[in-house]
Formats: sequence, structure tokens, C-alpha cells
Amino acid sequence: MRPSGYQAPAISSAPSDVQPKEKSDWDTLKRLFPYLWVYKWRVMAALAFMVGAKFANVGVPLLLKNLVDAMTLKPGDPVALLVVPVALLIGYGALRLSTSLFTELRELVFAKATAGASRSISLQVFRHLHALSLRFHLERQTGGLTRDIERGTRAVNSLISYSLYSIVPTLIEVALVLTLLAVKFDVWFAWITIGALVFYIAFTITVTEWRTQFRKTMNELDSTANSRAIDSLLNFETVKYFNNEEFEAQRYDHNLERYRRASVKSQTTLSLLNSGQQFIIAVGLVIMLWRATQGVAEGRMTLGDLVMVNAFMIQLYIPLNFLGVIYREIKQSLTDLEKMFGLLEREREIADAPQAQALQLRADGADASVRFEDVVFAYEPVTAGNPSGGRTILHGISFEIPAGKTVAVVGPSGSGKSTLARLLFRFYDVGQGRILLGGQDIRQVTQASVRQAIGIVPQDTVLFNDTVEYNIAYGRPGASRAEVEAAARAAHIHDFIAGTPKGYDTMVGERGLKLSGGEKQRVAIARTLLKNPPIVIFDEATSALDSANERAIQAELQGVSQNKTTLVIAHRLSTVVDAHEILVMDAGRIVERGTHQALLTANGRYAQMWNLQQQSSATAAA
Repeated sequence: MRPSGYQAPAISSAPSDVQPKEKSDWDTLKRLFPYLWVYKWRVMAALAFMVGAKFANVGVPLLLKNLVDAMTLKPGDPVALLVVPVALLIGYGALRLSTSLFTELRELVFAKATAGASRSISLQVFRHLHALSLRFHLERQTGGLTRDIERGTRAVNSLISYSLYSIVPTLIEVALVLTLLAVKFDVWFAWITIGALVFYIAFTITVTEWRTQFRKTMNELDSTANSRAIDSLLNFETVKYFNNEEFEAQRYDHNLERYRRASVKSQTTLSLLNSGQQFIIAVGLVIMLWRATQGVAEGRMTLGDLVMVNAFMIQLYIPLNFLGVIYREIKQSLTDLEKMFGLLEREREIADAPQAQALQLRADGADASVRFEDVVFAYEPVTAGNPSGGRTILHGISFEIPAGKTVAVVGPSGSGKSTLARLLFRFYDVGQGRILLGGQDIRQVTQASVRQAIGIVPQDTVLFNDTVEYNIAYGRPGASRAEVEAAARAAHIHDFIAGTPKGYDTMVGERGLKLSGGEKQRVAIARTLLKNPPIVIFDEATSALDSANERAIQAELQGVSQNKTTLVIAHRLSTVVDAHEILVMDAGRIVERGTHQALLTANGRYAQMWNLQQQSSATAAA
């Protein structure tokens, strides 16, 4: 549960054809801060526990000094021998315990903030990806995209862990130690420590910045290899058809080899970094102990002071020893997080108009008409990088589907038929003209309400790798088993499902590949029946089926479209003879329109297509 009053940070947009500006690390941190500040009380409590842990940690060497000095006892003094060391030992143990206790409390308190911020960012990215246009998803590489999201989500935890649990506590401890050394002894102890820290940090940052390029190369090669692997596995059948398993393995291995070389180079530079850090630490420690030893010899310092200085240096340099790793991981986390934030900056090409209202249609769909008015459309719009625009797909298309009627669109491949369905769903926006549903411009109402009013049985039905019940119920999430079964019966697939060993719990496999083409089509019909929208689109829904299955499913499609506003996109003219109007498209224009009989009588393009298909059917039958 989010805290009350939670509001996700706003998403900024950048034109998709413009390269995003390089973001600084501070810009990325500022983007992360609002997600954490939702849990501000936990943040402040965690900081308080962290300061408490550091005070307890600094107190340990001080108590150790007193313990060592207290051991310089006069022979035969039983009181000092029994009381003083025991009290100091108990105090020493209490401080050690306090350090661990405060540290664990800090992590316990802040765990919810870390997990909550990671969840909020991941959910926002997921929602934003679904809100992006079809163009983005046609161009993306699934493997690389999922890896970017995975690394970005992990980066939130890493960044908070390393910065809050390592960098900030170390800075607090350094400040406390420097103050104690300067006040309790002489300022040279502080200057020696500062000098060693400056050399150490400068060396670490310089080398790590140089190494970052190798880490970025590793990530890019990792994403590429992952994209290639997922693409190959998704196209498993094609790989088998062409006997290209070895080719795919070699292509994958080529990417793995490049990744290996980058990994070796990264490890070599890491060894250089670690060696340099150890040298600086060793020099600083030797100088500090030399000065402390000299102070003991001159009587200015006690043996306990020497032990305390050594303990302070060890406590400081142990976390500093990992500074290179921590700094590298923080830089890498910032890079990964910035890449995921970059997804949020991708423009929502198709966005709802400001103050857009939901599409208003009657419950019975009696006013669910569809009207295209002089629609002009090209998939590649005019942009700064493409001033001439792309090839125009639709040229001034105008037609109307009255509520409850069926209009069919036929024509050769590439004539723009399926583009009509994509425009109706607002996967793209028209360049000129407008599309009206129930007399309302779809650009002036919310996309969600437009898509809720339309159901589709596509040419290529893609199913989720889940159960048959889940895939049918996807038409209306939350539908009961009885409603799912009723939709399956109406689509004439219930008997088939009931006849399988697991019934409605049968898994359909990746993209539904365990089902035949006809079975997938019936699942798609059942899904649309369950949704029960007032407007239905059949996008060449039977083109991949044999004649027997086509006739059976055609009857089911006619049942689905009964009393619904229906757009049928088809290659086979025999499936559209009962349409109230048939539109013949060619090269993005409507060249003929009318009923089946009227178009045959006109003896034009439609009649030619009909005669050709009839001859082909007769030849196949012979």
C-alpha cells in the first residue's frame, strides 16, 4: 500500500525524433528523490539511526584507548584490576552492539522506502510503455528493453544501498574522526588523514571514470546478446524450418565473445584500481603510525592513544577500501536508472486531449455509428528529420457504418484496409480529416473509452502463455467461469475445451502455439463475445483457415456481428456477400462501393476479383 496522498511524479516528454540530452548524475538523483520523499519520515528515521551508529562506532576506539590505559596498573591493586577493566569491557561490548543495532534498525526502517520507490518507478515505466504508440513497440527490441528495465529497477536498490549505507556513513565518520584527532592530539594527524583521503578519492574517481566506458560497453553488449537470444527463441519454428540452429548459436556466441573481451578489459582495469588504492592506504597508515609512535616515545601520547589512532585508521580505511567498487556501482546504477528514466521521457505520440471525456454511447449500441471523413494518413509523419514525410497510405477516405450495420472493405494487399482498424483503435492519429464514433471525434475523447467500445477478431490471433480460461476472460477481466463458458459455447469451442484433460485450465503455450489456427480463432471470437462491445472489427479473421473451418467460423462471426456495428476487412469475397455495403480499396483510395449484387452488375474491379476467386475455387475443387 502506498502512503495516503501518494502521487507519482509527473512524466516529462521529449519528441521521439530528437536525441535526449545527456543527463548529469545530479539530474538523475533529482528524478529519484520524489519517489523516496513519499516516505520522508522513514528517510529521516533511517538517517537518525545511521548517525547513531556512527557515533557508537567512533566511540569504540575511544573506549579501547581507555581500556588499554587502564591496564597499566600498580601491582597488587585488586580494586583497579577488578572494577575498571570490567566496566570498560562492558561499555566496549555495549558500543559494539549499539553499532550493529543502529545499523539493523536503519535498514529495517528504510527497507519499505527502498522497495516502495522501486515498485513505484517500475510500475510507472510499465504503464508508460503500454501508453506509448504502436510505432515505438514495432521498433523496440524486447530483450534489450526488458534488460534495461530490470537493471534500472535493481539500480534503485543499489543506489540507495551504496549511497545511504556506505558513502554518507563514511563521510560522517571521517568528519568525526578528523575532529577528534585535531582536538585531542595535534592538527598534523588531521592533515595527514585529509591528505591520504584526497589522494585516495582523486585516484579512485579518476580511474573509475576512465573505467566507466568499459562497463557501458559491457552493458550494451549484454543487451544486444540478450535481444538476439530472445528474438531467436521467439522465432524457434523459423529457426527449425531453415535448419539454422548452428547459425543462431554462432551469432549468439559472437556477441558473447565481444562481451567476454570487454569483461576481461574491465577486470584488468579493476585490478589496477585496487592496487593503487592499497598503495595509498598503506602509505597513509604508515605515516600516521610513525607519528603516533614518535608521540608515545616522547611521552606526549599514551599506549592507548597509539591503539586508538590505529583503530581509527582501520575503521576509516576498511570502508574506503571498497570506495572504488562503491563509486563504480553508484555510477553504474545512475547510468542504469537514467536509461530507465529515459523510457519515461519517450513521447506519448498518441495522447488524450486535455480535459478529454469518455466516449458516450447508449448501452444498446443504437447510436454506435462509425464515420470516416476525408481521412488522409501516412505512417511516417512530417518531422524535423523527415521533412517530406512518408508514403501516404490513405487518400481522402470517406465512408459511414450506420449503427447495427455491416460494412466490408476488400482489395489487394497494401491497399490500406488494415490501416483503417489501426486508426479506429487510435494506434495512430489521422493526418487530415477525422473519425467519428457515435458522432464524436475519437481524438477528443479518451483512448480507453474508444478501445472499450470496439472489439476485434484479428487475422493473427496472439494468445498469452496462460490457460484457455485466462485468454477468453481477457476480453473482460474478472468475468466468472460461467460467463467464460457461455462465451466459449457461443464461439463453438466449449466442447473442444471440455474434451481436453485439463479443460479450461489447459495451457495454450507461447503465443498460443499449442492450438491450431481454427482453435485460436474461436478463442479470439469467444474473447470478443465476452467483451460484448457495440462495435466489432473482423480483420481478415478467416484468411488463414481452410474452407471447412472458414465456413464454420464465418457463421460464428455473423452471429457475433448481429445487431452490432461491424467493419469486415477481407481478402476472400465470399465472406462479405451479406454486408450492407462493400468498399473496394486500391492504393489507399475507395474505387468502388455498393452491395455485392450491385458491384457484380457494375462489372468493375469487384466483379473481376469475384470472377478470379470463383475460378480459383473451381480449379482447387477439381
